[in-house]
Order: sequence, then structure tokens, then C-alpha cells
Amino acid sequence: MEARRDVFQAIADPTRRAILLLIAAQAMTPNALAEEFQSSRQAVSKHIQILTECELVKQEKRGREIYYHINAKKIDEIDKWIAQFRNIVETQFNQLDKVLLTLKKQRK
Repeated sequence: MEARRDVFQAIADPTRRAILLLIAAQAMTPNALAEEFQSSRQAVSKHIQILTECELVKQEKRGREIYYHINAKKIDEIDKWIAQFRNIVETQFNQLDKVLLTLKKQRK
């Protein structure tokens, strides 16, 4: 079995982040996406393939066209994972604020 691509490596690329933003607003075909980036359909398809392997986007066939849309469930999983660190950092900053306030009061 092939190892899945890492989600964070996938979203580290600015083009893939831009693709996610575009398809978060509306489902798009690879051709429509390629027009947005003034690049080949093949280049955009490679980015879409990586996003699909990471389950960040899903595809839906409508007639002869394939539309890509955001996988909100996967984005939510990433957000929850990042939120853990946000809470830790906020706690550390709050503790630092208390220390700085204490030091400031001691100087007066």
C-alpha cells in the first residue's frame, strides 16, 4: 500500500493553497482552475492530484466534466489539530503577560 501524502506538505505549496481557496468558494474543473493560474491543465492537475491524495479535495463527475470541491471534513480535522497548539501558545502568552505585569509592578 502506498503511503498517503502529508497534508501539511500539500498545503505548504502556495499554488495548492490558492486552489483550495478557489474551490472553497465554488466547485471548479481543472480547465477553469488552469485559467486562474495561467498555467497548463497538466500542471494544475498534478496539484489537484496531490490535494486529492491528501483528501483535501473531492471530485464529482457531472456529465463529461469533473468538478473538484473542498473536503470540509478534512479541513475541519486540520483545524482541530492546529487548535491544540493555538491553545498551548495562548496559555504560554498569558503566563508571560502575568510575569511581565509582576515585574513591572515590582519596578514601581
